[in-house]
Amino acid sequence: MIRSLLVANRGEIARRVFRTCRELGIATVAVHSDADAGAPHVREADAAVRLPGDAPADTYLRGDLIVKAALDAGADAVHPGYGFLSENAEFATAVADAGLTWVGPPPAAIEAMASKTRAKELMGIAPLTEVTADDLPVLVKAAAGGGGRGMRVVRELADLDGELAAARAEAASAFGDGEVFVEPYIEDGRHIEVQILADAHGTVWPLGTRDCSLQRRHQKVIEEAPAPGIGPETTATLYEMAVRAARATDYRGAGTVEFLVVGSTAHFLEMNTRLQVEHPVTEEIFGIDLVALQLRVAEGEALPDTPPEPRGHAVEARLYAEDPAAGWAPQTGVLHRLDVPGVRLDSGCADGDTIGIHYDPMLAKAVAWAPTRAAAVRKLAGALERARVHGPVTNRDLLVRSLRHPEFTGAAMDTGFYDRHLPALTAADPDPHAPLAAALADAHGRSRFGGWRNVPSQPQLKRYRTDTDGEEHEARYRYTRDGLTADGVQVVAVSGDRVVLESGGVRRTYEVAVHGDRVYVDSPLGATALTALPRFPDPTARQEPGSLLAPMPGTVVRVADGVAEGARVEAGQPLLWLEAMKMEHKITAPATGTVTALHAEPGRQVEVGALLAVVSD
Repeated sequence: MIRSLLVANRGEIARRVFRTCRELGIATVAVHSDADAGAPHVREADAAVRLPGDAPADTYLRGDLIVKAALDAGADAVHPGYGFLSENAEFATAVADAGLTWVGPPPAAIEAMASKTRAKELMGIAPLTEVTADDLPVLVKAAAGGGGRGMRVVRELADLDGELAAARAEAASAFGDGEVFVEPYIEDGRHIEVQILADAHGTVWPLGTRDCSLQRRHQKVIEEAPAPGIGPETTATLYEMAVRAARATDYRGAGTVEFLVVGSTAHFLEMNTRLQVEHPVTEEIFGIDLVALQLRVAEGEALPDTPPEPRGHAVEARLYAEDPAAGWAPQTGVLHRLDVPGVRLDSGCADGDTIGIHYDPMLAKAVAWAPTRAAAVRKLAGALERARVHGPVTNRDLLVRSLRHPEFTGAAMDTGFYDRHLPALTAADPDPHAPLAAALADAHGRSRFGGWRNVPSQPQLKRYRTDTDGEEHEARYRYTRDGLTADGVQVVAVSGDRVVLESGGVRRTYEVAVHGDRVYVDSPLGATALTALPRFPDPTARQEPGSLLAPMPGTVVRVADGVAEGARVEAGQPLLWLEAMKMEHKITAPATGTVTALHAEPGRQVEVGALLAVVSD
């Protein structure tokens, strides 16, 4: 039996596996990069081994270092988590060759399915080899890995070569394998998958369907089980294809077979030979622990002939440190507080952690179960709305609005959901009284007497900028003999972190948290993040017209051919690419003109707001 397990991964999945290990009495070993030295998964493990460096290629993608770490720490088994080396047959072989138990499918099964090109051949599907205008649109896709990395939609033939190069570079950085392929792009299908679990004794469980249609940049955002609106005949077809893929590779352990479903027709996409990020929704409806079952299979135990019966409905939302209104740009900074009440929360970070640039921007997964789909969706939306998320900008508001959108509540969504609805889902709608609540709490906290004056005073003014719309807002209030007055809003009670306001006969409580010049206001109307502005702005704080600033911290990976000082560029023309949180982000010319300054060069690390270039008219 397994006594000590090393997880060859980080963050949320490492903590998830450790949780099951503690319940089973198995000792745990973490590995970590220098950037993760103080991360929660390191703090929670019984032992931890350093992988020198920060970049994934130097740390979590170094199979030789991870095997050595397992041996040095006395582990007798390795769980790969997901991402990184989880679908790497060479790594699985190296683990077994070192005398360690591999908690995953046989290397031959990984080899057959981890490459999406070989998987399609196994299922009788040939990728496109020569693309013509008649084939458009097409999808460029990384042969290894997943998570939307190394994936590009091409709608114009002239863009194909550039997107192939970008996909290869991104895939090589994320997975250590730059192989890509091209397949037809199916517009507005539903992304449906089947969870499977197989043992070494010939038993294969198809564990229901999941709908993962809500995606950004080909990466899933909201998932649920079972997939709504999939009839019994289509479900039977999906089960048959998933079990056939497992038996064709003598599969063992947990895996996922993914499809695009249009009407009642299922198109095979790929088989992920690992645990998926969205596995909790399957656990919730079947009442099982997939990690515990993975460990049982790895120890040679047989599964029962049939799986348990599913019950109810589960929905999962991925909370990302990113700004959906700014092209899904990843965000960094200190996560001061993360609290999502009333639902399962699987998170890779904790209060006080710094969200950096090196890894995926997912902060947590919030999962709700209920007897019906409508109840589960309502429960999750309500929990996210009441959540306290203080730190970098996140997609929390987008998640709440997505869960309450008529297409989603009516189970009529598809993979084009955000293409159609993103502007409406990210429209600014700040609470108009949040700046006032922040100003009142600030004034109370600075009062040397701990209370209010009993004589009339001049109006007080404080200025804030809101994250949601970037606009400046003024909060005005006045001390009077009868207390505080504020533009027709009655101030009921004030403390340094709590303000009660009444407007239009309705009383609401505002909770206020301050971190430097950042102020977070939470109320029943939602959450508002504010930046306190100086009373007198610095008149020298100006940028040269045409300045192109880094929208996120990251590393310059390449500059477009021909872009140099003195070059003529067109508005929207790609100038350079930044890599942040394992994704490449294209930076384009803000206007048509001449590049009069270029401060970006490959390999340079930049902070958010750094000057990259200047394009003058």
